[in-house]
Amino acid sequence: MNQATASEDVAADENPPKGGRSGERTDMVGKALGLLVLLGDEPRGASAADISRRAQLPFSTTYRLLGSLTRDGFVDYEPDGRRYHLGLRIFQLGQRVSNHHGFAGTALPVLRRVTEQTGEATILSVRDGHHHLTVNKVDGPQMFRVTSDPGHLGSLSTTAVGKALVAFAEDAEREKLLAELPLEPLTEKSITDRDAFRADIELVRRRGYAVMDEENELGMRAVAVPLLNHQGYAFASLATAVPVFRLSLEALVAHVPLLQEAAAELAARLPQR
Repeated sequence: MNQATASEDVAADENPPKGGRSGERTDMVGKALGLLVLLGDEPRGASAADISRRAQLPFSTTYRLLGSLTRDGFVDYEPDGRRYHLGLRIFQLGQRVSNHHGFAGTALPVLRRVTEQTGEATILSVRDGHHHLTVNKVDGPQMFRVTSDPGHLGSLSTTAVGKALVAFAEDAEREKLLAELPLEPLTEKSITDRDAFRADIELVRRRGYAVMDEENELGMRAVAVPLLNHQGYAFASLATAVPVFRLSLEALVAHVPLLQEAAAELAARLPQR
């Protein structure tokens, strides 16, 4: 970027819109938060130019916002690779949110108990728009580990936790998701036909649990149950995930009663969103 272009970008950013400087400040806060969201999708970090392009913001604006976020600890800068990463301040705030919702102190012992009995990974997720958000996970003792770590955003249509959240959402919300949810083909086994997905969700509702058999990731399968609030709607879901070579689908489904017992305990103890 040449000096003239950068100057023009800065000038454009510093000219307040008709709403005045209050509106400008709000807009800049929104842009800064948007950069944090983008960085959350870049585990290896990203350059200012990459972030600017993805955010569709002028480079000067992006660079200035990243500088402010870095000074406050929300973003870390790696000089050698000239890349930005989410900072420890984000982790600190995330831990506070987790503790507030009981995902750490309350949920973790229950997840550990399930993993001790299954020998496999146990995952707790909530819905975040058109995705599920992993809020806690306990890995099994085996060498092969599940990669859905806390903070991971995943598909609702290709995962067991996601299907459980859709199937037991409030009626109007479930219908909206069935009509609008992107059905992404993450593997050759992913359901991409809307009628087939609706049928699968109805099956989940009838039997009370959801399965994923290599639809989200080849070589992996999972079973999940909902955590239900007092109205009978899911505010979270709990899953056991395994590599296909270690457990058949039938053997995995045999863990459903254990998951349902744990889900009922968590539903009684966690704040219901």
